[in-house]
Amino acid sequence: MTFKFDKLYRLGAWGAAACMVTICVLISLQVSFRLMDAGLVLLGLRRTGLSITGVSELASYLLVGATFLGLAYTFVHHAHIRVTLLIARLPSAIRVWFEVFGLLVALTLSLLLGYGLVELARESLAFNDVSSGFLSIPLWIPQTVLATGVGLLCLALLEALIIALRIAARDPSSFREATATKDSDIR
Repeated sequence: MTFKFDKLYRLGAWGAAACMVTICVLISLQVSFRLMDAGLVLLGLRRTGLSITGVSELASYLLVGATFLGLAYTFVHHAHIRVTLLIARLPSAIRVWFEVFGLLVALTLSLLLGYGLVELARESLAFNDVSSGFLSIPLWIPQTVLATGVGLLCLALLEALIIALRIAARDPSSFREATATKDSDIR
C-alpha cells in the first residue's frame, strides 16, 4: 500500500527515535555519574554527588512517547503483529471484507482512545495538573504526545481503510494481505 501521509508517519517515527535516544543519553549519564562516584570512593576521594533528578520519571514519559509516536509508522510498514491464521486461508474476495471489518474496528477503538486522550489533556491543562514525582511536569505535555501518536495512527488506519474499500469495490480478487513483504504485491 502507498500511503499519502507517509512523511507525517515518518515524522512520528523520528519523534519516537528522539525519545529513545534521549532515554539512552539520560540513563547513560546517570550510570556514568554513579560509576564516577564509585571510582572516587575506591580511590579514597569524596563523591561528586552528580545526579539527574527524576531520571526514571523522565524515562517513563519518554518511553510512552516513543511507543505512541511510533504506532502509525509501524502500522504502515506492516510491523504490527497480526494473527492471520484463519483469514489467510480465505479467498481474496472474502478476505478483503475481513480486512475492512478489522480496520473499521481498529479505527473506531483508536478514535475513542484519541478522543479520551484529548479530553484528558484538556482537563489537565485546565486544572494545571502536574506529575507527583521529583519533577513537577505539567501532565498535558505527555498527554498531548499520546494524543498525537494516536491521531497519527487514526489517520493511517483511515488511509488503509479507504484503500481496502477501493479494492473491495473495484477488484476484490486482487487483494493481497496487508502484511505482504513487497508493496508491489498489494494493489
